[in-house]
Amino acid sequence: MAIREQIQAALGTLPGAEKRIAHAFLANYPSIGLSTIAELASLAGTSAPSVLRFVARLGYESYPEFQRVLRSDVQAQLMSPLERARSARQVADNPALKASFAGITANLDATLKALPESEFEAACDLLCDHKATCHFLGGRFTDAIAAYMAAHLRIIRPNVRHFGGQSSTWRDQLLDVRPGDVAVLFDIRRYQSDLVRLGELMVERKARILLITDPWLSPIARSARVVLPCVVDTNRTWDSSVALLALAEALIDRIARAQSDSARTRMQTLEDIHWNNFSGR
Repeated sequence: MAIREQIQAALGTLPGAEKRIAHAFLANYPSIGLSTIAELASLAGTSAPSVLRFVARLGYESYPEFQRVLRSDVQAQLMSPLERARSARQVADNPALKASFAGITANLDATLKALPESEFEAACDLLCDHKATCHFLGGRFTDAIAAYMAAHLRIIRPNVRHFGGQSSTWRDQLLDVRPGDVAVLFDIRRYQSDLVRLGELMVERKARILLITDPWLSPIARSARVVLPCVVDTNRTWDSSVALLALAEALIDRIARAQSDSARTRMQTLEDIHWNNFSGR
């Protein structure tokens, strides 16, 4: 896991001083982690020994080692598809089909291990709230998954919308976002500035953000109610979206099971509509 993901996973087990350090790090990622021990301790309102205990608890022997790994995380986060393509040429030449499936399988396994069950359930609770409208949107490649998820949930629960059209129309669609609504946003590296800004505007309108992202975490994570990171790196030109799609399907299935009675009623109504149209009635 990336350092940021490690810290998020450990938050529930950290003692008070170290938890303050974790919050300071997450709120000021990545710059504060590249500063001195004294600066991180000062920002968190704690001591240098507490910072050292914090990095040791994460499994690092020293603060310089912690920073080296953090720099690697940031470099990986910022790599363009072109840079990843150049790097992929240095990998041993395996049969393309087997190598691709092996990478995807590894991503699914790593995502499952890294995702806390409590966060998954918290996401389901948000999506099961019928009083709230659910608004879906993703980035250049991930919006297809957002639309796919919205299309399924629209059948099993009311008040589901997918933000459509060009980004210039998103502000118009914000008019229908109400306090307490849920915004499901997909954003993976290289994070889209317009999508990040939309997340901020959603929060200003008091919507609750469910973010589905990568291990390095989109900036939207700063204001999200629930964050579900998926492993996307395949050591290939493009990141893989398979883990994001698998997570979306797991959420769809969980919500359908949690609301089985109302979901069946809506599905039966939809079948009746289809049948009436088909029969000409």
